[in-house]
Amino acid sequence: MENNYLTSILLLLPIIGSLLVMALPAANKSLIRIYGLAVSLIIFVVSLVMYFGFDASKEGFQFVQQLSWIPSLQVTYYVGVDGLSLLMVLLTTFITPLALLSTWSSIDTKLKEFTFFMLMLEAGMIGVFVSLDLFLFYIFWEAMLIPMYFIIGIWGGKNKIYASIKFFIYTMAGSLLMLIAIIWLAISASDFKDVGFTTNLLELYKVGPELARNVQNWMFLAFTLSFAIKVPLFPFHTWLPDAHVEAPTAGSVILAGVLLKMGTYGLVRFCLPLFPQSAIQFAPYISALAVIGIIYGALVAMVQKDMKKLVAYSSVAHLGFVVLGIFSMNTEAMQGAIIQMVNHGLSTGALFLMVGYIYERTHTREISHYGGIAKIVPVYATLLLIVSLSSIGLPGLNGFIGEFLILLGSFKSPVLNNWLFSIIAASGVIFAAVYLLWMYQRVCFGKVTNEENNSLKDLNSREILILIPLLVFIVWIGVYPSTFLGMTEGVADQIIKSVLVTMK
Repeated sequence: MENNYLTSILLLLPIIGSLLVMALPAANKSLIRIYGLAVSLIIFVVSLVMYFGFDASKEGFQFVQQLSWIPSLQVTYYVGVDGLSLLMVLLTTFITPLALLSTWSSIDTKLKEFTFFMLMLEAGMIGVFVSLDLFLFYIFWEAMLIPMYFIIGIWGGKNKIYASIKFFIYTMAGSLLMLIAIIWLAISASDFKDVGFTTNLLELYKVGPELARNVQNWMFLAFTLSFAIKVPLFPFHTWLPDAHVEAPTAGSVILAGVLLKMGTYGLVRFCLPLFPQSAIQFAPYISALAVIGIIYGALVAMVQKDMKKLVAYSSVAHLGFVVLGIFSMNTEAMQGAIIQMVNHGLSTGALFLMVGYIYERTHTREISHYGGIAKIVPVYATLLLIVSLSSIGLPGLNGFIGEFLILLGSFKSPVLNNWLFSIIAASGVIFAAVYLLWMYQRVCFGKVTNEENNSLKDLNSREILILIPLLVFIVWIGVYPSTFLGMTEGVADQIIKSVLVTMK
């Protein structure tokens, strides 16, 4: 493993940037907006340097840096990336500047503080994806809660306090169980002569699979519950609609685009390779919850009157596909799950932006308030249709690739060994078409139901500029997915092999 400071630079830039923004004059809002966008774009450029320097043909982690931190506990500052974590880092650095740019016309109060929290949130998310020490990972996992809590609690809707507290308590409760499991796992490593007490993830990969089955089960359940809440997996999803509805548009975009992926990333990075026997044992049960979430999320989305809540419940359904792919335990499904993490971030992030744009103009998200606006705002209607079809999984757009690979993999899963999971999950694609196309039809077609809508203004150049990069990747992944699948093939195959070897 090579030493490289690039990962640390990527991690430190948003932290330094967030601290420096506090020195800017609060009255100069244009400067603060430009500064926040500039910092986030610099971070994105650094992540691109990392992407172009990454060698997908190599096994293991790259751009690794390891420094002694707490020697008495064998805790180190240990960071690096492989294909999976690099893809998640790129998603984070790509979504953040778009989210910041989307606030230029909507966030006006306490702008300096908002920019501070957004950059700190970006640092926390990047930290989660690059940490190779469980102690360091846990610090970033918890630290990320604080800025999102304030983003919802200060700049959110009328029930923002309730939503922010609910988000914080739900996530914190699961995190505490994970902390207990981390300590237990580190202590268990002491029984291994060649390892000793450690929180080094790569060393713990050797320890976890060798633990007694009942010990593995308890640790697996503690980790999985924490990640399931973050996903959110049914029935741990109830915090999500409140958080999405009350969060400002930028908060919803980051929440859907990146934060929820931290849960699925955790399942892939920790639960499967650390506790393979338990992962196999509980795979049918977790997959059953995932399938229930697909159907439940879709059915509840169908009856929503609020556009934002409809998109929020669609996340429960879409991430059910990701969890099913993870626990199908084969390379196709795993790659489908990983690419679907990215797809969901792009498509659902774009949907939240579109809802935010129309809300800024009318100050309502009620579907019944609209109707026939395609004639009034044709650019908005066209882009909303493309994004909706992407979320549905239309062939040629990004959503199809992920869902196809997941259904293919789950159909021939060596662990689930039951076609019923795939058949029921596939019906979720039909339900997605129902609730999204029905929402689109009621909003954009028919008669203009409200005279106020006749004066709606179409998307401006800034709003179109934000959507164009999302649309480019929506089409790119749909037409030529190997650009991104090639990054994760080795990681997916390695994780699956490490799990399935315990079946023999």
